[in-house]
Amino acid sequence: MIERRRRLREKVEALAEPEFQKFSASLIPGVTRLLGVRLPVLRNLAREEARGDWRELLEHPAQEPYAEEVMLDGMLTGLARMEPEERLEWVRRFVPRMDNWAVCDTFCAGLKFSKRHPEMVWDFIQPYLGHPDAWHVRFAVVMMLDHFITEDYVERVLELLDGVRHGDYYVSMAVAWAVSVCYVKFPALTLRYLRRSSLPDFPYNKALQKIIESLRVSPEDKELMRSMKRR
Repeated sequence: MIERRRRLREKVEALAEPEFQKFSASLIPGVTRLLGVRLPVLRNLAREEARGDWRELLEHPAQEPYAEEVMLDGMLTGLARMEPEERLEWVRRFVPRMDNWAVCDTFCAGLKFSKRHPEMVWDFIQPYLGHPDAWHVRFAVVMMLDHFITEDYVERVLELLDGVRHGDYYVSMAVAWAVSVCYVKFPALTLRYLRRSSLPDFPYNKALQKIIESLRVSPEDKELMRSMKRR
């Protein structure tokens, strides 16, 4: 392990909260190497490291990493100053390291350059939608959810979501989440989509459930969603 990576691990370990670790572990099944560092604290550390030689860190990932070390590398990928083409190359390298929803979703949320370079990022994420690995697919779905539910892209987003057929639970939940956000932002358009949707029953019904649970949806629309559930 390079010296800078070793020092960074020590910093991350020093920020751990045992009680928060227990809480986090209950939300991320199957993740054993979890320290319990809060995301805002981890993000501040990533900002600090992004001012230094961040490429050295990304080129030498931690061996047997804590989940927080992987998250931190994802945050660095979004925060460090670089051209969009280089950032996409680091994104490409990072995606195979994802193995849980927390790392995936935190990473996607931090790729804010997508708003400035939408067509480039849109084209980049397309191949991931058909990937056999669940986390690759969830990456593409959450990227659409975070950055492309806009007037220019929402119809394309719904069309692509309708074609996702990966049976993994975390993929299905991401699709449902994305459809529900489409409804909140573009209700008439998304309603037309839902009436003809060919989504499998599980993500379709989960999308309706999330719409019903939203505080930004009217009681009348919630009742309509209940009537549209598949039995």
